[in-house]
Amino acid sequence: MSHQVKGVIARSLKAPVEVVTINVPDPGPGEALVQVQACGVCHTDLHYREGGINDEFPFLLGHEAAGIVEAVGPDVTEVAPGDFVVLNWRAVCGQCRACKRGEPQYCFDTHNATQKMTLEDGTELSPALGIGAFAEKTLVAAGQCTKVDPSAPPTVAGLLGCGVMAGLGAAVNTGGVKRGQSIAVIGCGGVGAAAIAGARLQNAAKIIAIDIDDRKLATAKEFGATHTINSKDLDTDGVVEAIQGLTGGFGADIVVDAVGRPETYKQAFYGRDLAGTVVLVGVPNPQMMLELPLIDFFGRGGALKSSWYGDCLPSRDFPMLIDLFQQGRLPLDKFVSEEIGIDDVEVAFEKMHHGDVLRSVVVL
Repeated sequence: MSHQVKGVIARSLKAPVEVVTINVPDPGPGEALVQVQACGVCHTDLHYREGGINDEFPFLLGHEAAGIVEAVGPDVTEVAPGDFVVLNWRAVCGQCRACKRGEPQYCFDTHNATQKMTLEDGTELSPALGIGAFAEKTLVAAGQCTKVDPSAPPTVAGLLGCGVMAGLGAAVNTGGVKRGQSIAVIGCGGVGAAAIAGARLQNAAKIIAIDIDDRKLATAKEFGATHTINSKDLDTDGVVEAIQGLTGGFGADIVVDAVGRPETYKQAFYGRDLAGTVVLVGVPNPQMMLELPLIDFFGRGGALKSSWYGDCLPSRDFPMLIDLFQQGRLPLDKFVSEEIGIDDVEVAFEKMHHGDVLRSVVVL
């Protein structure tokens, strides 16, 4: 049996998204059917539509979501019907070399649902990040469902499914920011703001927000930034000097690049202290190239890291972060700029592109 529901698809490269009827199968072995309650509009969904991920059109967009498990397939023990879950795209396998050495947050063989969701004519859909949650129901691997406190609003909980976890984890898990350290965050959209919130949770002494938009810098201060730099009219040297001017002339202990462009990476690379850490969490496109003198890599020491999904382990991190929200220590609700309907995703993409929102959240 399949379920016919409304979903948002990108049918072809750069074409406006469409709301269409899709077929969602009943769950098979290791799968779960989830009634989606809320799904954030993330820049990664726009990347899919613009061809920045791959060309496996049509895509079923949406991946930053929370909802209720409606049914599970045979042998599923992680979740049961009625569970309130946040969907994740790191369903750890437990068997790869990373998992076996006790580092499941780096799982190299994460998995998705085996069955395909389709259009009414049988055309197979490629779900964004293996989730596809701009839909009334979606089919995922059971391991992609993480149970959290059901009293948390779905509009808030779902944000952990991508942007908030990516940014907060980049600062806390990947960067390892500690009490008393300095951290600079380049790019203060949803991911950058989450990195700032994570640094505040860790009691960083100096949290420097860098962006070209004063609106985003003002928001960054609400999440815990102690200093701001508008880099609109600054070159790399100017940004580096501004960071050094706020850190005793040394540079920040950790710099998070939440933009993912060669120019911002250079700012991060040279804006850190000697033996400092650079964390790249912004997603570059495949055409971007970086050129730096090799002697500078050697001479500065430290660590250059990439952060996928904030190096998170959903089963560990999602419930903890929901608890912090419930305690009033992590303002997840501040990330929600607006609640919209499933027909408003295209407009939400435009607002995101122009920096008018931190997160639009589709409520289903």
